[in-house]
Amino acid sequence: MPASSYRSTYWQGFREGLPFLFVITPFGLLFGVVATEAGLNLFETLTFSVVVIAGAAQFTALQLMTENAPTLIVLASALAVNLRMAMYSASLTPHIGAAPLWKRALIAYFTVDQSYACSIVAYENNPDWTLSQKVTYFMGTVTPVCPMWYVSTLVGALIGTAIPSELALDFAIPITFIAIIAPSLRTRAHQAAALAAVVLSLLFSFLPYNLGVLVAGLGAMITGAQVELWTERKKGAA
Repeated sequence: MPASSYRSTYWQGFREGLPFLFVITPFGLLFGVVATEAGLNLFETLTFSVVVIAGAAQFTALQLMTENAPTLIVLASALAVNLRMAMYSASLTPHIGAAPLWKRALIAYFTVDQSYACSIVAYENNPDWTLSQKVTYFMGTVTPVCPMWYVSTLVGALIGTAIPSELALDFAIPITFIAIIAPSLRTRAHQAAALAAVVLSLLFSFLPYNLGVLVAGLGAMITGAQVELWTERKKGAA
């Protein structure tokens, strides 16, 4: 495979990951601001983003920490929010699971909502891609996204409350997930799981320490799996 083909695949991934900067930047700025306001110093805030590299889980853990929730609850809630990464991994494995261990480790670290959303669509649209092309594309998608997450977190932590509240940076959180999830709601199982998550999170919002998120996540997975099972049985009976 010519080197130009790999470069082309890499830059395709880069271009398709680039639009996410419009939501990653305010998302990271907001986390930096909130983290420093919660009492984390600059080093702790940046380390949080570099090590965890999962905005939703970081916000969840940070909120529970400020509420002095038990450590077990903080860890369980953050892990529950990030359970989707296990599903991302299972979905990506048929495409890049044969890569060398060091590449898989790198991919595992950089598997975020944006890199997964771009990659899984690109892999389905390009079934003739080689393993190397798929890995190259994946790394292209994370090149603009992940470094900007670190940088925007750092900037948010440095400038803190200097950001005017009128900017409403928190808009980036729901928009990010809407942009990622909406195109994926293509089957009844996906749609049922999303609906169950919304309904259950509202019904159990009264639970302390955001435990309603755990209930909603588990309920959504059970619902999606059950609908998928019903669909397969219906196809088999047809």
